[in-house]
Amino acid sequence: MADELDFGDMDLDGADGARSFIVDLEGFEGPIDMLLAMARDQKVDLIHISILALADQYLAFVAEARRANLELAADYLVMAAWLAYLKSRLLLPVTESEDEPTGAEMAAALQFQLRRLEAMKEAGARLMARPRLGMAFFHRGAPERFGTETTTVFEVTLHDLLKAYGDARGRRRIDTLQIEPFELYTVDDALARIRTLLGSTPDWSSLAAFLPPDFHAGRMSGLVSRSAVAATFTATLEMVREGQLELRQEGTFGRIFVRAAPGTSPGGQTGRATDGDIGHGAPEGRETDEA
Repeated sequence: MADELDFGDMDLDGADGARSFIVDLEGFEGPIDMLLAMARDQKVDLIHISILALADQYLAFVAEARRANLELAADYLVMAAWLAYLKSRLLLPVTESEDEPTGAEMAAALQFQLRRLEAMKEAGARLMARPRLGMAFFHRGAPERFGTETTTVFEVTLHDLLKAYGDARGRRRIDTLQIEPFELYTVDDALARIRTLLGSTPDWSSLAAFLPPDFHAGRMSGLVSRSAVAATFTATLEMVREGQLELRQEGTFGRIFVRAAPGTSPGGQTGRATDGDIGHGAPEGRETDEA
């Protein structure tokens, strides 16, 4: 009978604790999800199913399942309420002014949801049925080594090549700072000239007479001419220190005169200074630029 409760087929013992609800109604016997699937495909007409029997069986099962799993009981209660509401919508006549969806529209929406769920389950089952790595097939023991041949193709223009060449040349170019040495008049040059011109003459000569000829001719630059004066004066002091020359000066900032020390021959040379180079005599000698 439609209103009789049948719990003989209820399976409450599962490996994972899940329960499968079996109903016994007019024209249908099976899991509740199958009931919904058949209702979607119109294989069982929900109009002929007793709402009271469906609600009573659900409430009785929910009371039993609530003690084990509240979430499971809530799911079944929601499903029972949905079936009852769907059946009531199918029994009521359709009115034109009604804003809510009709029973047929609700059934179509439920059908779409169930079809989508069924497609997902089928896809998952096919995926899990495929061969699995480590179970149905395995990796090779040794990896395969494949030989590769690489061909490089350059897609550049002549401008790109010239620019790359110029950049490489610019990186390799090293700028070296080269400082040209100054041709200054050294102390050694002054010593050689004084020894050559002074010879063994005992006469006093102006120190300016021992400056190089280019100094008197004005062919020396400012730096070279100053080095000639400094080198000549330094060489004179060095020869005075060695006892080869005598030096005298006429007052502060006056002209300086030099002569060979008595009894000495500077540099071991006996040559005399020429009249064009040295002015003989004491202060009456030929005047030149002051040292």
